[in-house]
Amino acid sequence: MPNYRRTWLPGGTWFFTVTLLERHNNFLLVQHIDLLREAVAYTRQRHPFQIHAWVVLPDHLHCILELPAGDTDFSLRWRLIKAYFSRNLPTDEWRNPARVRRGERGIWQRRFWEHLIRDERDFQNHMDYIHFNPVKHGLVANVQDWPYSTFHALVTQSSHS
Repeated sequence: MPNYRRTWLPGGTWFFTVTLLERHNNFLLVQHIDLLREAVAYTRQRHPFQIHAWVVLPDHLHCILELPAGDTDFSLRWRLIKAYFSRNLPTDEWRNPARVRRGERGIWQRRFWEHLIRDERDFQNHMDYIHFNPVKHGLVANVQDWPYSTFHALVTQSSHS
């Protein structure tokens, strides 16, 4: 098993990429966006975190999350979000024999990618990356046209400031 190096900073802010196992022509996340929102809310109730930015694409998502002071366990949060989402979907996906033996669903890639946000410039670069991602993938022509993004809330929030 590979030895993944994780940075543990209590109360840190991280950029994450979380991906479905099968990405080709898979629209699962946007087809079940309400279930994904439920999974996030369920997890936040039990293990709080702040969402700075989030975008959900058909087969993956990106976000910037901040944990409470003294907390480093972002892995627990992703495990709970993925499990809640998976448990509440019909079991009709193909699973390889290893996943069947382990009782795992064939929905998510096992791991996720995380990056500890280093400073304000890094934070802003990742915010821009997140909100521009639907345009980058050719899903929409303009950032504001993608409905599954915190971009809209941030624009509304800044116009009321």
